[in-house]
Amino acid sequence: MKVSQYAKAITAAVIAAAGAMSGAAADGVVTGAEVWIAVGAFLGGLGFTWAVPNQQPSGGSR
Repeated sequence: MKVSQYAKAITAAVIAAAGAMSGAAADGVVTGAEVWIAVGAFLGGLGFTWAVPNQQPSGGSR
């Protein structure tokens, strides 16, 4: 299955932000600092996943 680099990066970013927001919303109040943490997690997940190239398949017996 071939998944584009952009789809993987966006998925990773959304999951990172959702994880940050789930921790932030645990007490029922989301502060501005927690929103900035979620934004940072989104951008970090997006950037790091997009920057790492996909591994090329080896010429094995597949």
